[in-house]
Amino acid sequence: MTEVENMPLKGKALLQKLKEFSDLTRREKARRCGYYTVGKNNQDRVNVAEFVEALLEAKGIALTPESGKDGRGREPTYRVSVHQNGQMVIGSTYTKGMGLKPGDEFEIKLGYKHIRLVQVGSTNSADSESI
Repeated sequence: MTEVENMPLKGKALLQKLKEFSDLTRREKARRCGYYTVGKNNQDRVNVAEFVEALLEAKGIALTPESGKDGRGREPTYRVSVHQNGQMVIGSTYTKGMGLKPGDEFEIKLGYKHIRLVQVGSTNSADSESI
C-alpha cells in the first residue's frame, strides 16, 4: 500500500491555525492541519493521536522522554510538595525547559486549591487554548 504524506503543522503555526478552526471537530482539525495520509484509493486516514501529541508538544508538554538520558538520577515529574517551612521548589529541569533565566518575574494568581504562575511581560496566550 503506497501512501502520500503531508507536511503537518507544528509549534506556533499549529496553535495559530487551530484558532481558525474552533468550530470544527477534532478529527477535522487534525486533517486540516496536515495530520493525515492519502492511501492508494485516494482515501484520507486522519492521524488524530499524532495531532494531539504535536499539540501537546506545541504547548510545552512532551509525552515521550528526552533522548540522551543515561538512566542515572531522578526523572522529573510534574509534582512538588510543600516543605516543612511552607515553601515549594520548582526544579531547574522545568525552568531550563521553559527557557527561563535568573531574574525572570512571575505574578502569582491564587485560585481555589490551585496556584497559577504568569510570567510578567509575557504575551503567550497558548495556555488558554483548547483542542
